[in-house]
Amino acid sequence: MSMRAIILSPSAANRRGNSVTFARCRSALLLLVLLVGATQVITTTAAYQFKPSTQSPISLTKQGLLNAVSTKWNNALNLALLEQSVEDYNAQEIVAPARDAISAISRRRLIVLPLDDRFDPPAGVFSHGHVQTGDKMSLPKEFWTAIQKSSAEVPWLFEVSRVDGVTGPRAVYPSSLVKSGCDDPNLDRVVGGAIDFRSPANYVFLPRWMMVALGLKPRDVVDVRLIHDVPPGSTVKLRPHSSEFVKIGNHQAVLETELKHYSALTKGATIPFDYNGIRYYFDVVDLRSAPRGEKVPMAKVQDCDLAAEFVRPKDQMKNKKKK
Repeated sequence: MSMRAIILSPSAANRRGNSVTFARCRSALLLLVLLVGATQVITTTAAYQFKPSTQSPISLTKQGLLNAVSTKWNNALNLALLEQSVEDYNAQEIVAPARDAISAISRRRLIVLPLDDRFDPPAGVFSHGHVQTGDKMSLPKEFWTAIQKSSAEVPWLFEVSRVDGVTGPRAVYPSSLVKSGCDDPNLDRVVGGAIDFRSPANYVFLPRWMMVALGLKPRDVVDVRLIHDVPPGSTVKLRPHSSEFVKIGNHQAVLETELKHYSALTKGATIPFDYNGIRYYFDVVDLRSAPRGEKVPMAKVQDCDLAAEFVRPKDQMKNKKKK
């Protein structure tokens, strides 16, 4: 083997040295980015309201390596601050002052994400295919422990509520969603059941109609608690958004079947049903409790002798106003 094969020429050695120097500088800059971010974690006041505008798109080709890493770090930092603030609240304001073990796990402040088909139970399970057309949410495992320790009776119900000064401003929904019937009813709380208890700690996954009812965006913060005082329902009045639903020959039977996928109802909410591949929306206009028939904001549906009535469909009301 010749000496030329094993000994670098001066120019090659210089190029190699420059590459090593550049790599070291790049590593130092990356470390500086991380250190600046770490300092920001320590000095930034934890904020509950998550601002989607703080989440910037990442493009390695457009931004370059350093800017892409910095953007990714800042995105992760904002989420980490949100998660830590929620974790701190749960530990300091709920668990620490709780009077007993059940109270410590029956309520949580949680970060909202939308429920999707990944949460759909297997075929054969009652809620299969009804992720968006039911009132079931995915909750952290603490709530399952609370149910067990409190010997809560079915249906297990959970109140989801906005928090003044904590939950972000009400979401403004796209016109396509509003036209489909999902306009914001301006509610501050709704009630529902659980599809499972496998949500990550400090998170809750809600069906779309529930997020609309509360005016929520992904990563808004809400309070969730296990409740035992929802009265059984005796009567519910529903307003179909489309008069096409009442033209279905057996629409009353369809209604009774679909209502079985709701553990409870909230007055003012807009709930969806699916029938023959078409999604129908209904406003919960009035709720009465059993046995006295008193007006209530929330009522159980499951395991109740509930009478459902229809009022004039929403599209007929609009047509009448135009005339």
